[in-house]
Amino acid sequence: MTIALWCVFAAGVLPYLATITAKAGVKDYDNNEPRAADQKLQGYRARAYAAQQNGFEAFPFFAAAVIIAHVLRGPAHQVDVYALIFVAARVVYLFFYLGAKGTFRSLTWAIGFFAAIAIFIVAAR
Repeated sequence: MTIALWCVFAAGVLPYLATITAKAGVKDYDNNEPRAADQKLQGYRARAYAAQQNGFEAFPFFAAAVIIAHVLRGPAHQVDVYALIFVAARVVYLFFYLGAKGTFRSLTWAIGFFAAIAIFIVAAR
């Protein structure tokens, strides 16, 4: 398996780290109604929940880019590099989200987004 495909795996698991951060140790968490309980989260837990949602939103675009690059036999080294950039940006994004650093969070989101776009572009050549 290529590095880029392992990055798809990592990007798929990453939102669950935010989920654990949002929900671990919460008192009075109602597991029978988790969606309602999620809406009551505050502070870093609410930001972790939002980061989780964004991770799930960003994943399909990135995964599609990597899979399409492999189908088209795009340049593996470049695809691997951009996939690593995407995953690194998403990890840093999570820390900035948890730390309430909105500007830096947005910048790292953009880096990840443009890394996924770059995968499409190098695959299309």
